[in-house]
Amino acid sequence: MASSVLEFKKVNKWFGDLHVLDDIELTIKKGEIVVICGPSGSGKSTLIRCINQLETHASGEIYVLGTEMTDDARVLQSVRSRVGMVFQNFNLFPHLTILENLTLGPTWVKGASSDEVKEMALGNLRRVQIEEQANKYPGQLSGGQQQRVAIARSLCMNPEILLFDEPTSALDPEMVKEVLDVMVDLAKEGITMLVVTHEMGFAREVADRVIFMDEGKIIEQSTPELFFTNPSSDRSKKFLEQIL
Repeated sequence: MASSVLEFKKVNKWFGDLHVLDDIELTIKKGEIVVICGPSGSGKSTLIRCINQLETHASGEIYVLGTEMTDDARVLQSVRSRVGMVFQNFNLFPHLTILENLTLGPTWVKGASSDEVKEMALGNLRRVQIEEQANKYPGQLSGGQQQRVAIARSLCMNPEILLFDEPTSALDPEMVKEVLDVMVDLAKEGITMLVVTHEMGFAREVADRVIFMDEGKIIEQSTPELFFTNPSSDRSKKFLEQIL
């Protein structure tokens, strides 16, 4: 049986009076592909941002790769170097080339040699099928290409877990498929992935488990087959009727 790499134990989070995470209990196994879906404001993005403490939880416990997440700087640095995150809006440095964007993290955080890092960066650009863009700047690339660069940048840290926060929501429709295709390929490599997305086709194709959230709670979690053909809650059924 695969060991757990993420655990949430009665995790709560508030924004003012808004209870955005309500007693979250969740365990993710090594190599598992988990899609988190639900309406806007349901707490999906907050949940994954708490994993690397981009958002701090108010109560409860979060364990990442066996380490309890706290505000200790050494803990944060250690965990963040092992957990990659791909954001909605790419977060690339516009004044650096694509290759420089990819090599910055491994050089500064892990102290790897420049030749080694460059070779790894080019290899990861090949993985996301844009090696030919290495010497361009982010502004010269399409949105889909920039998001693939962001994925390659995360891969350069050799992450044990990859987090995706609505990675296609800022893209034009014709660019969505090229990013999803890269994510499908990554899923086949056995990397643990948590993906917040409304792309239900992706969930059906690659997820081991689908988690449905609403009003800060996990309402339902099951296999894609069960979730899409026989959801157990009325709230899930209503959500699926609206988006499918």
